[in-house]
Amino acid sequence: MGISISISFAISPGVGLLRPARQCPSPNQDERPQGAEPDLVVIHGISLPPGKFGGSYIEALFTNSLDPDEHPYFEEIADLRVSAHVLIRRDGELVQFVPLERRAWHAGDSSFRGRDCCNDYAIGIELEGADDVPYTDEQYECLGAVLNAMIDTYPQITSRRIAAHSDIAPGRKTDPGPVFDWLRLYDSLVPAPN
Repeated sequence: MGISISISFAISPGVGLLRPARQCPSPNQDERPQGAEPDLVVIHGISLPPGKFGGSYIEALFTNSLDPDEHPYFEEIADLRVSAHVLIRRDGELVQFVPLERRAWHAGDSSFRGRDCCNDYAIGIELEGADDVPYTDEQYECLGAVLNAMIDTYPQITSRRIAAHSDIAPGRKTDPGPVFDWLRLYDSLVPAPN
């Protein structure tokens, strides 16, 4: 049985903008391949600098404006061209970088159930966090509401088509980490009507 979700989101048909989400457009996106529709959700975890929360560094990374001089770690990643469809901050704020109908550059070299190039057909959700730091109640509430809107909009997405970044890029990625509560996530999903 799903838990009560006190927030909800709507997705604009044919475009994939989540309302009400703060929009922060990323240039790191392009068209999905012909005929490709979202049918997978990939859960990521990110913090910049690693293990630190808050600030504008994640947005700067996804908009190609990260200053490499602000932290030694940023020198390694400032030239990356990456994005996610959405970011859920520690306080539950939802920030959208790429419309869901377009391809965000979040998965890298990846495969799901024998199907490569997950960016082509996946929606990437970043959670502000670290592998060994529990995610917040606000993040789980927002994530559940976002996933329920996605499941309602894209019928191919089901609870069995929600994966960790570590699942689609094993050995290369570890996020969202062992502290991510998958059972809590599944409990937040609204069952499909019979």
